[in-house]
Amino acid sequence: MKNKQVIFKDWGLIDYKEAWDKQESLFAETVNLKIQIRNREVAAGVDDEEEIITPNYLVFCEHPHVYTLGKSGKPEHLLLDEQGLKDKNAVYYPINRGGDITYHGPGQIVSYPILDLDNFFTDIHLYLRTLEEAVILTLADYSLTAGRHPGYTGVWFDADNERARKICALGVRCSRWVTMHGLAFNVNPNLDYFKNIVPCGIDDKDVTSMQRELGREVDINEVKEILTHHISVLFNMEMML
Repeated sequence: MKNKQVIFKDWGLIDYKEAWDKQESLFAETVNLKIQIRNREVAAGVDDEEEIITPNYLVFCEHPHVYTLGKSGKPEHLLLDEQGLKDKNAVYYPINRGGDITYHGPGQIVSYPILDLDNFFTDIHLYLRTLEEAVILTLADYSLTAGRHPGYTGVWFDADNERARKICALGVRCSRWVTMHGLAFNVNPNLDYFKNIVPCGIDDKDVTSMQRELGREVDINEVKEILTHHISVLFNMEMML
């Protein structure tokens, strides 16, 4: 039986390492539960993964200034030394998601879906495209037309010309079809912090935000509500708020 219920959590402004530890704990609990259930099925001679019932979580938060480097990233894409990080009141972590380097900070929605994709669909590329679509639809609700850039993950404006600029980055980890990490959606962040990195390893593309595109500050809680709605509809989730 597939579990479409998703527990929603908003951790607010939270230190990146604290959020990472909490996320790792939920992720590990779900993976271990799948292993235990599978082992019991094998021992009992049952081979029906449809009977696996595992929890799903959708976490939203914001982080104090932090740079994170994915497994495929290059450390030299961080353009600050230790003193530079201190001057910017920022920290740096290499982590176990895919992708290169990115920035998180106040005014940016960071979403960590910790989902058992066996409850939805077992296709990591479709998973990424579906998260992108939720952001695209959210932007459309503000009369902003965004899309995808061929060969890149994330959500972009003007991807087909020299004005291409990225508003949402994605990086995920998946084990036994359980996901962690997720997306970083620029609502009202200080975009100057992106000048200290080669964002996602792309040195010839701009980074933008809803605030920049609309010319005004945006209610981040309103954006969270709209994004949650689109994620729940696209994944056919029963959101437990």
